[in-house]
Amino acid sequence: MNRLRVTHTTTYRYTERVSFGPHRLVLRPREGHDLQVENLNLMIQPSARVSWHRDIFGNSIALAHFLDTGDELVIQNAVTIVQGDKSASHGLLEAFPVAFPVDYGDFEQSVAAGYLEPVYADERTKLKDWLTDTFPQNAKPDAAVMVNELGSWIYRNIQYRRREDKGVQTPWQTLELKSGSCRDMATLLLETVRTLGLASRFASGYLNSSASLAGRAATHAWTEIYFPELGWFGFDPTLGEGTSHKHIVTGVSAHPRGVMPISGSYNGERELYVGMEVTVKIEPLELLGSQIHTANP
Repeated sequence: MNRLRVTHTTTYRYTERVSFGPHRLVLRPREGHDLQVENLNLMIQPSARVSWHRDIFGNSIALAHFLDTGDELVIQNAVTIVQGDKSASHGLLEAFPVAFPVDYGDFEQSVAAGYLEPVYADERTKLKDWLTDTFPQNAKPDAAVMVNELGSWIYRNIQYRRREDKGVQTPWQTLELKSGSCRDMATLLLETVRTLGLASRFASGYLNSSASLAGRAATHAWTEIYFPELGWFGFDPTLGEGTSHKHIVTGVSAHPRGVMPISGSYNGERELYVGMEVTVKIEPLELLGSQIHTANP
């Protein structure tokens, strides 16, 4: 069991005071059998009125309506979480292989269909041809083997490049450039496994790593695939491995835009915007009595 404090700070700067439109925040970790939120402190400057909602994917969404103007916008989310043991799910796909092509039964088919719809439909044919050329199949492996081979290929052949600009590259752009951010790699895996008939979703959150321990990490993205009757399983093409307790999910969506950590607008000329800075720090905590203390790393 892990107890962690995650501090995610985003700062936007402007050359003069501006007013802000509503902002949508996907910052609260998804709770379940493997993770509980002990407390959450959301700080926003300038001041804002915040309301919480659930979106169609079950994510906790905060909507911020600003009460004042400013030449700087700071959104800091400090959350303490407790992670349960994920070892029970390890090896499940090996113990219960999923035949390819997969068959979503009547009970799951209608929901799975929404996670099979391509985001970049105009690239679907090219991606199918690329898959045939890159992964010729003499025998049909099980579905989990195919996902692992594809995700490992992305890890080996696409160079990670941190990008500050908004949005994601299309899958074909990432293949042509042979580089991309974590969200670009996740989108490439998302779209390619969908062409194979596997329901998949885009996941956003945090990666517990040496960079996050030092307080110089950013948000992270990966892909989750649904295997019939077994559930959702994550694969991180940036690391070339399946997800683990290192991955803290804040949002999942059928489309990469659905879980942008912060989205919103300001009123003013484009030239007023100076830039943004994002930092993520993850600290291990220990519980002594009723008090939480920072543990020695």
